[in-house]
Amino acid sequence: MKKPWKVTVLTLFPEMFPGPLGQSISGKALGHQWDLETIQIRDFAGDKHKTVDDTSFGGGPGMVIRADVLDKALDSVTDLSGGPLIYLTPRGCPLTQNMVKEFASMPHLTLICGRYEGIDERLLQKRKPLEVSIGDYVLSGGELGAMVLMDACVRVLPGVMGSDASLEEESFQDGLLEYPHYTRPQSWDGQDVPEVLTSGHHEKIRVWRRAQAEKITAERRPDLWAKYVEKKK
Repeated sequence: MKKPWKVTVLTLFPEMFPGPLGQSISGKALGHQWDLETIQIRDFAGDKHKTVDDTSFGGGPGMVIRADVLDKALDSVTDLSGGPLIYLTPRGCPLTQNMVKEFASMPHLTLICGRYEGIDERLLQKRKPLEVSIGDYVLSGGELGAMVLMDACVRVLPGVMGSDASLEEESFQDGLLEYPHYTRPQSWDGQDVPEVLTSGHHEKIRVWRRAQAEKITAERRPDLWAKYVEKKK
């Protein structure tokens, strides 16, 4: 049998995992389609107080995670060759659906969750992780970012969602945001389901959905729309 997709997370708060990933679709797949390992960074501190951070050279507020401690924690990871080493940070490259698919195709990801003001730059220069951001905002640590990345990857693993068709029609799949969805009741609060969706005419439905996806993308994400138009050319 093929080994489950595996994620190793280095964190100061391993008790946060699997968190929401232990529920719903991802939770059902845990231990089957994917495995999770957490490593407590603090276990690799050399002093009796288990110190993992220190003040920043040059001054300034906040603390910085020490390079020597985190380096020892990374040495404990049994296999760093199965996939990329990823550091969740606001200064990283934006996470995209194409990146998610690439990560999910690899056997093993190793994620570093920072805290405080970040990680000593020398560790990043030595280990050269791929720096990834889930958005233009700052969180208290990398754990929530790691969960976002993991959830996005788990749901595209073969067999997790149950239907490949549902993945093919999601937002970003073809460079567009997803079209609107409707369900029963057919009339609600003075609003009716668009007539084309009850027509049974599959080609007309497909054309309507594509037009809606294009309209929504152009209105809400002009950056994606510009790329989509250029690609169509």
